[in-house]
Amino acid sequence: MEQSSPERLILVDREPTGIAFVTINRPKSLNSLTRSMIADLARAFKSLDQDDSVRVIVLSGSGRAFCSGVDLTAANDVFKGDVKDVEIDAVYQMENCQKPIIGAISGFAVTAGFEIALACDILIAAKGAKFIDTHAKFGIFPSWGLSQKLSRMIGPNKAREVSLTAMPISAEMAERWGLVNHVVEGSELLNKAREVAENIIKNNQDLVLRYKAVINDGLKLDLGHALSLEKERAHSYYDGMTKEQFEEMQKFIAGRSSKKPSSKM
Repeated sequence: MEQSSPERLILVDREPTGIAFVTINRPKSLNSLTRSMIADLARAFKSLDQDDSVRVIVLSGSGRAFCSGVDLTAANDVFKGDVKDVEIDAVYQMENCQKPIIGAISGFAVTAGFEIALACDILIAAKGAKFIDTHAKFGIFPSWGLSQKLSRMIGPNKAREVSLTAMPISAEMAERWGLVNHVVEGSELLNKAREVAENIIKNNQDLVLRYKAVINDGLKLDLGHALSLEKERAHSYYDGMTKEQFEEMQKFIAGRSSKKPSSKM
């Protein structure tokens, strides 16, 4: 009798369009994470980052949740494990991924799931989605950036309240606070993520990667140093541009200009 293959808990689907879909696939446990799932998620992002056919990555969860955090029945294995190994650190690999990452959030994004959402570059939430930080409730110290990122995104006062009280942030509240980009009906979540991904793919892919990098790297600096970083990378970019690349850019700009819609009386 044949044995059924074990269920894959991290799904990766590459499309010819250049969009890759990564799905956390443990719906019966609200996509709570085991150590092996964290490692598989890390490997998935590293592999997609190295795949030249992939332009944009969409991350979502199957079933009723995006990710409900670390599986607390296996918490000791996660927290006491070799957490310093960046090869199996999902958030590290996401933060170092050159490709834009779109998080499609439905249901709950709780604690570690919240941190994974914050490692995305663009967030789209379904109506009814909730972001919750339960570190303080369960005595878990944050190590994937929530204590620092959230305050920079929504302001320190709001972040303190969210984290110290374990207050849920609704999708609509998250949109008002600038935490998510769009709120849509649940049935439209992946369609909206695909729409945003397709709009990214239409652009110059070398510049997309460089632009993501300069935004994310600049956020780690004060404004003065961030502006200097932009200037430095701009000079490096133009200094390295070949005559052919410059002519191609001019053709593209000219082509776009000729497509401007005519004004109506």
